[in-house]
Amino acid sequence: MFRSLRIRNYRLWFTGALVSNVGTWMQRTAQSWLVFDELTDHDATAMGVVMALQFVPQLLLAPYAGVLADRYDRRRILVITQGVMALLALGLGILLLLDLAQLPTVYAFALGLGIVATFDAPVRQTFVSEMVPDTHVSNAVALNSTSFNSARLIGPAVAGVLVAAVGTGWVFMINTLTFASMICAIVLIDAAKLRPAPRARRARGQIREGIGYVFHRPDLVAVMSTIFMIGTFGMNFAVFLAAMGGSVFGRGSEEFGVLNSILAVGTLTGALLSARRARARLRYIFLGCVAFAITCLGAATAPTLWVFALWLIPCGIASLTIMTTANAYVQTTTAPAMRGRVMSLYMAIFMGGTPIGAPTVGWLTDTLGARWGMGAAVLAGVVGALIGACFAWRLRRERQLAASSTATPAPSTAAAPSSEHGTATEPAPRDPTGTPDTPPAADGPAAQPGTTPRG
Repeated sequence: MFRSLRIRNYRLWFTGALVSNVGTWMQRTAQSWLVFDELTDHDATAMGVVMALQFVPQLLLAPYAGVLADRYDRRRILVITQGVMALLALGLGILLLLDLAQLPTVYAFALGLGIVATFDAPVRQTFVSEMVPDTHVSNAVALNSTSFNSARLIGPAVAGVLVAAVGTGWVFMINTLTFASMICAIVLIDAAKLRPAPRARRARGQIREGIGYVFHRPDLVAVMSTIFMIGTFGMNFAVFLAAMGGSVFGRGSEEFGVLNSILAVGTLTGALLSARRARARLRYIFLGCVAFAITCLGAATAPTLWVFALWLIPCGIASLTIMTTANAYVQTTTAPAMRGRVMSLYMAIFMGGTPIGAPTVGWLTDTLGARWGMGAAVLAGVVGALIGACFAWRLRRERQLAASSTATPAPSTAAAPSSEHGTATEPAPRDPTGTPDTPPAADGPAAQPGTTPRG
């Protein structure tokens, strides 16, 4: 389960990220409560706008961020992006301590953070594959989620106490300091032991090339379509928890922090379960969507706060199973030279839908109530499961056609099919688990990174 931690570079990365992630979750919790309770009168729509502003840049800038990730030194980019995000946290923290921050100020800082995070995300995601061998990539991705969700277990609870004790401004100031741990870890990584991917040369059409690569992979199209639905309408937990805890059950910032931590129990469990798996299989994504729909429905209809909290645990397991498996699958089946661009598209689809989903969910919550707002997450899980069912049906149909073609012997005098029309180079179909039809090799995954055929 923890085999990637035997590698010194990854161990440094994991440690620095854990400290930084605790600060990030402290800031997220404080920001959500700041907008929901201090700057507005329980306005879920305003919370949705803040979330949207953080993710609007993903829609506009993610393809360019992916090209930069494939073209330049990823360590240097990470030092820059982490430093700028630290300065943004510092700036908003100072304004809050001076009592100068208003809702438009939070909007502006959210947009700034979103721009920087757009360039940080694909680099951070793909840099993992440079620190570990191919056989460890899936494990390393899952451990990244473990770090993120371990911090999610600690950060919100600490933030809830600090907001009540000293105010939101100090939470932002503390987060500024935690960025230093991530920057130190990046600097201390031994560059000689990295496995840098081939650098993409400056050329025209690189963004179009990345998009074309994805569209020629039906499995990636199915994964990204599912991730769009879950990311857009399902992962608005800041809105869900604040509205259910504050509006439905009438609780304050401390309970809001506790609810975030209880959700993190589930997400951490989901990340650890993903780390145990040798390969990322598509079936876990689509079965996770079924579980996500069921658990969100249970949470939305919970009669009391603590029943709601208990439903958050399996909800967190399902959501992390979907996200971690999808992330690992995309990385381990994408050619190394294309990984930055493909991951930037993945992040754009996953987070770029938030400008649509967060305000929509916020409006539903304000108009129909918090329970109906969570209904959007239920619907997202159902649609994700239907996408998986359609992909499985298509794959089964292709296999039946391939089997019938094989059963009919071709005339001995027939010419070999021309590769111009794609028949000679048609790849072996993949099953819904993400495993090729041929048996896996004894020493690792059947599909090594970069070897999955397009199509």
